[in-house]
Amino acid sequence: MRNSVIAEQNRYLLQRQREFRMAADVVTDAWMRFEEVRAVAVIGSVAGLLWKEVPRFSEFRREGIEVWHECHDLDLALWLESQHRLGELRRATGHALRMAFESGAGISIVPHQLDVFLFEPETDNYLGRLCSFSRCPKDKADCLAPGCGAIPSNKRVMGFEPRADLLAPAAGAMLYERGKGRLRSALDLPTVADERPLRRKKSSPQTE
Repeated sequence: MRNSVIAEQNRYLLQRQREFRMAADVVTDAWMRFEEVRAVAVIGSVAGLLWKEVPRFSEFRREGIEVWHECHDLDLALWLESQHRLGELRRATGHALRMAFESGAGISIVPHQLDVFLFEPETDNYLGRLCSFSRCPKDKADCLAPGCGAIPSNKRVMGFEPRADLLAPAAGAMLYERGKGRLRSALDLPTVADERPLRRKKSSPQTE
């Protein structure tokens, strides 16, 4: 595989993380207007340094070529003092992303590409997720999870238990805190772990 093809894939993956970070800024700006919003942070792979890995793409996997990790969605942590306006938060999210796209800002992220984890201030107790469906309930399979929709637009995921380190990236990727205001742009977060030369992983003779 030509180095130019590998380089182009790496550029795409870096740009994908950047686009998710731009979306994080747009959504945070929209949420700041809600008095119940206490804090917003980026979590997941969009928050941190990317790393090189052999991806799922067959042509790269076949040759054992490493490229930057692919960000599949945007994980956000949202601390709320009240859940009474989750539907309005959902609508504000969709409106902000749509306006950013129509403005030509280079953002083509849609609401279902966001995974918004809801937390209680002070305790960090996990409350659920912000549902992206247009109404609650939506009569989808997802809506059958126990407790889903008990609070409108609070999504529950069957069998999900938050990992102990779920909020670990939030310390360095907090975008907003009430009383302090905007702390940083998501675009200011570090991007890549290093700039190692492109390489192909050697196949093990014992690996089929």
